[in-house]
Amino acid sequence: MGHRALVAYERPDSLYNLHYSHWGGCNLRLKHAISRVTPFGGSPSADGTPDVLFDALTETYDDQTVSRLVGKATLSEAQIDHDPWATAITTEEIITEHLDYLHHEAFYIVDRDFEVTAYRTLWFGLQYDCETVTDASTVGNGALRTVRWYEGEPVGDGYALGEFRALKAVVGDMLDRGVFTSQEAIQYIEEKLATSVGNQQELIIRTTSETKTA
Repeated sequence: MGHRALVAYERPDSLYNLHYSHWGGCNLRLKHAISRVTPFGGSPSADGTPDVLFDALTETYDDQTVSRLVGKATLSEAQIDHDPWATAITTEEIITEHLDYLHHEAFYIVDRDFEVTAYRTLWFGLQYDCETVTDASTVGNGALRTVRWYEGEPVGDGYALGEFRALKAVVGDMLDRGVFTSQEAIQYIEEKLATSVGNQQELIIRTTSETKTA
């Protein structure tokens, strides 16, 4: 399965290139793996290939040019796929149209100074938590939350994920009991998340109406 993640790199035009990492969601490991000399994670390259490729990719809009650049590069130790999923898009497009809140465990935004913001993804779908909901979109349907870091480690990350799973289980039960409508259930999740995150961390929520009920 892997621990899949998406990484958005800021371009000079303030848009973003989007890349995929198969293991980047594990313990939010890419937070400290991405740097100017290791833009795709892994070990520094003696010939500077990752750095040169990264700069070239952040300046192009042409798919043919992207393919040519990627085809010439070999990054055997990279932790992030150097072939971008998408180029020159906004963060809003990423979190509503590309990020899968169920299958991508983490999302990273890398600014031009290589400051990395790591987010956990929280999916709002409830079909695995109750019988009332039969299907829900996994793309553009959930929340992104940052975590607190101490001495290079994410503090309370596992606890927060467990707390969210427990919240969904309770909400799913309330749905089956008729206490909540589907819309009320999502609103309740949003409110509880906002309360738990407070002002200490960042919380971004995007939801969709594509929810099927029995």
